[in-house]
Amino acid sequence: MKIVIAPDSFKESLTALEVAHAIEAGFKQVFPDAKYVKIPMADGGEGTVQALVDATKGNIVRTSVKGPLHAQVDSFYGILGDGETAVIEMAAASGLHLIDESEKDAKLTCSYGTGQLINDALDKGIRKFVIGLGGSATNDGGAGMLTALGAVLTDSNGKQIPAGGIHLHRLNHIDQTNIHPQLSRATFLVACDVSNPLCGDYGASAVFGSQKGASKTDIAELDKNLLHFGQKLEAVSKKTIVNFSGSGAAGGMGASLLAICNAQLQSGIELVTSTLDLADKVKNADLVITGEGRIDGQSVFGKTPVGVAKVAKQHDCAVIAISGSVTDDYDVVFQHGIDAVFPIISEPCSLSEALAKGAINIKRTAFNIANTLKLNN
Repeated sequence: MKIVIAPDSFKESLTALEVAHAIEAGFKQVFPDAKYVKIPMADGGEGTVQALVDATKGNIVRTSVKGPLHAQVDSFYGILGDGETAVIEMAAASGLHLIDESEKDAKLTCSYGTGQLINDALDKGIRKFVIGLGGSATNDGGAGMLTALGAVLTDSNGKQIPAGGIHLHRLNHIDQTNIHPQLSRATFLVACDVSNPLCGDYGASAVFGSQKGASKTDIAELDKNLLHFGQKLEAVSKKTIVNFSGSGAAGGMGASLLAICNAQLQSGIELVTSTLDLADKVKNADLVITGEGRIDGQSVFGKTPVGVAKVAKQHDCAVIAISGSVTDDYDVVFQHGIDAVFPIISEPCSLSEALAKGAINIKRTAFNIANTLKLNN
């Protein structure tokens, strides 16, 4: 019997690999001779670097970069087991969690640190990149990232403009003369689960600006500035940027990646399943087990369990999901390839207790699922 175990992390409790280990341990008590294939998963957001590194036996690179407000922060990215591909979570360098609530200011935050991570990987000979665009604190259109990569953004007097989206209206010229020489040889796949354009009512500033500390007045100005920046990007790249679906992701980071890095934007879970070649690994499987911390009505919109189920069903595999909890509307996932869902909490407890006992509860739940399946053998 071949069992593929492909869960996401249980946030604040276990990594995806730790979840997979716990599921395997529970099943092995009942089916010790089964073939287990563990594939840590993610959906392109937090945990993607760790999941892909674990799944491919790669390694984490730790370094210090400029955070969203220019202070040095400890950051990281992953190099996959092929030694050729870097995985970067934008949030690791330019994330909202890196600044205090009182410091949020979408006018001034900058994506420079994300560019530093790309630089570091390029200097190590990496030419393939997977970039996750979630949880950013920025609204600078990726201008900071471009600066870190060597581009010079100048005003009409030839002076470099200051960092932050509030200054983008001053941009007159994007000079790529000194951009990293290996950038043009690199390929970028970008995990992007929003379809927002760069500007307008559904653009980066209007939709996401307030959570990054922008007032209504700020949002109007930032939106106008991003339009100006986007038009400059279109001029140098000869591409449609401003209205391109996803160009508004991560405060407009999608725009710069499209224009200067020639990136391809993809659904996060589809990018991960493709990178890990999940379709090939579920061939001839008797069962696929997936899961995440919570399964609810939103799980059908690009979340890991449904993404895994979509691939599994292409090979007629049964799919069971294990979750920390479920909500009243969780059963919608049954319309999207998941055959059964099992929450792991067995008794009333606090959130901290549930997080602490994650591995124990997952192992016990997997053991009970396996025993149930054995009844039909």
